Amino acid sequence: MTNAQGTTDVRLQINISKLERYLSTKISNFNPPLTVRQFKLGQSNPTYLLIDANKTRYVLRKKPPGSLLSSTAHAVEREFRVLDALSKNTNVPVPKVYLLCEDNSIIGTPFYVMEFLEGRIFEDVRLLTLSLEDRHKCWYSAVDTLAKLHSVDYKAIGLGDYGKSSGFYSRQIRSLIKVSTIQANIKDENGKEVGPLPRLDDLIKWFKKNEIDDETTIVHGDFKLDNLIFHPTEPKVIGILDWELSTIGHPLSDLANLLMNFYTKETGLERMTGLFNVPDLPIPSANELIKFYCDKRKRDYPIPKFEFCIVFSFFRLAVITQGIAARIARNQASSAQAKSYAKMFKPITNRGLEIIDECGDLSPKGKL
Repeated sequence: MTNAQGTTDVRLQINISKLERYLSTKISNFNPPLTVRQFKLGQSNPTYLLIDANKTRYVLRKKPPGSLLSSTAHAVEREFRVLDALSKNTNVPVPKVYLLCEDNSIIGTPFYVMEFLEGRIFEDVRLLTLSLEDRHKCWYSAVDTLAKLHSVDYKAIGLGDYGKSSGFYSRQIRSLIKVSTIQANIKDENGKEVGPLPRLDDLIKWFKKNEIDDETTIVHGDFKLDNLIFHPTEPKVIGILDWELSTIGHPLSDLANLLMNFYTKETGLERMTGLFNVPDLPIPSANELIKFYCDKRKRDYPIPKFEFCIVFSFFRLAVITQGIAARIARNQASSAQAKSYAKMFKPITNRGLEIIDECGDLSPKGKL
């Protein structure tokens, strides 16, 4: 997490006095009263900076208030479980977690508390504030961190039942279609529907025809540069944040999500979502980063049908941003930038469709 400059006044209120009393019984050396701020980043689970009387900083993540669109969404309990397992048993850089509270009477929803990591979060994948050398080192550190995560024996650290061991992409596509259909029909107070993704039937048909072979690791689910904390001065990752979508699944889904920026075009996506068109910038190319990942994982390069993974990433992001639009309609949005993100689900879908139209049916080697 960054310093208080990355926070605002609390937008979604919590009962601070109850929280103080609860934390006093659960965290050693915790000393009320609390100062509470809310982080600007985070579209889904509201995230707060807690500062106690000792100036010790903590981070709290909670479910949003109200009834949720899905019983499995916003699963802070799963976030806590994977962070706890990784922090105790692996060299994957994650924050230490202190406690999980599933008692709604404390602040209204389940939540967990983790350590505050002092470092840098880069919202702009171009890393324009860094030297050329550090841009390269930061990107390679991000890919190295991902390779470490995917190399973990998830069964050995107690996560054997954290997700299903096969059929990740087909299962995810079915789930996203279902969620998107529900979200499209959500209406705001004026009766206006959120609306569907463009050409959804074309997407479904292409996915079925071109699906890639199964692989299984822990996957983060939203692995991207602004979900990583970098050392305050050094070009290396010290923490991975936002584990809400983590599961057991296909590792290439994480790699494709990280590299989406290299497959965007000047469509307005960069302004709203941080998906900049970066091929000509002085940072490592997508192919260089993919090769580095393959070397770290000891797998073949180039990766067959990687276009499938990229298109899926655009599809999933489209459903996520459509979900933000649905939460706005239900008055459940937690981000100060939520309205901007909510407008992007159709352009994001269209970029995935452009890649489909450019590639056609995939050969074993793909075309990217």
